[in-house]
Amino acid sequence: MWRNCSRHLSSRHEKVQSVSFRIKVQSRRRFSTSPAQSDKQFNILFLGHDEFSCLVLRELYAAQDVWKQLDLVTNPDKWVGRRSSRLAVSPLKLLGESLKLPIHLIPHEKSDFKHWMPPLLYSEPPGPGSPQNVIITASFGRILPFRILKLFPENNRLNVHPSLLPAYRGGAPLHYAILNDEKETGVCVVQMLKRSEGIDTGPIWGSRKMPLPADITTPELGRTLAVEGGQLLVSVLRDMISGTAKSVPQPKDAVAPTAPLISYRDSLIDFTSMTAPEIVRRHRAISHQRPLTAFLQSIKTLQVHSPSVVKSPPIFAPTIPGRARFSKPDNSLLIRCAGDTVLNVPRVKQEGKALLNARDWWNGAKSLGLVQNNEISFDSPNDVELYPEVEVRYFFLIGPLFFASA
Repeated sequence: MWRNCSRHLSSRHEKVQSVSFRIKVQSRRRFSTSPAQSDKQFNILFLGHDEFSCLVLRELYAAQDVWKQLDLVTNPDKWVGRRSSRLAVSPLKLLGESLKLPIHLIPHEKSDFKHWMPPLLYSEPPGPGSPQNVIITASFGRILPFRILKLFPENNRLNVHPSLLPAYRGGAPLHYAILNDEKETGVCVVQMLKRSEGIDTGPIWGSRKMPLPADITTPELGRTLAVEGGQLLVSVLRDMISGTAKSVPQPKDAVAPTAPLISYRDSLIDFTSMTAPEIVRRHRAISHQRPLTAFLQSIKTLQVHSPSVVKSPPIFAPTIPGRARFSKPDNSLLIRCAGDTVLNVPRVKQEGKALLNARDWWNGAKSLGLVQNNEISFDSPNDVELYPEVEVRYFFLIGPLFFASA
């Protein structure tokens, strides 16, 4: 059969252009279904961007008994880096192209997104005899306005959210589950509501729990929950087709931790108020986006790489929080933290310098006069004038195709 499609093309110096064309689509293999079930298969508009989105999509794509049409919506290519030297490409776009799915690109600017409309198949409000349309988001990075949501039946506005709602509503649930040392986490399929009714506050159509490993990082947790979330999404859609799906409203008066976007300030270390285990958790939670940063008394910043907790500190370890000494046996810095804990740091990067092992950096620090009585002192971030905060969304690493998006 023939299908009408639209693509958005852009170049380094041109605005996005819309191009319409027709392609011939080969019939795809499906699971055997009864005629009644086939009539109930969904047209799905899937919105996403990053590796989390891709892993959810793979589970959905494999379940071809639940959909008859699958369209993708994602970000356009964008030149980034110094002098716009690198082209950032949406991982979801690349996956969609490999699966030969229709791809629709949103505008570059958020202000233009206010006027964006879904493809024609999804642009009419639901009514008697209208097709079974579903909109699904998974790490899309933007809040959908109600003018788009209302094009779909209320129960067919779904989001795959990587937390056990109502806990960790917001843009960085994975990060905060690790930061707060949770022992359990999970993923939900939640109904999207008007923004005025709250973000991530809708009825829950399904949820799965899992223990949170003690040493897991945010990207690792994201991959695990994306696969679980994709499988959960398919289960919910199958229940909707069979008429057995049930949603559970979230308690309106729920008091639960939230998950605001990660900012520059979240990457700053205060050895006088943070324990070594807290700093290591912070490293696992956000260092894939921003390296943890401390302030030397020279006002220079020092990035802390690959930190670990020293369980049995040697006798020569510093005794005052915020002080560091070099450990020759470990070839690392030993930094005294709050709570009578000690942090081991094997690699550091001083502001304006290359990443170095602790020994080489320590020798250079001595020549600069930073070492006094075999110790280096750190300042609290509260005592330093900081750069403007920059918010970072929780997009996940997917090889050289990923660049963090503010």
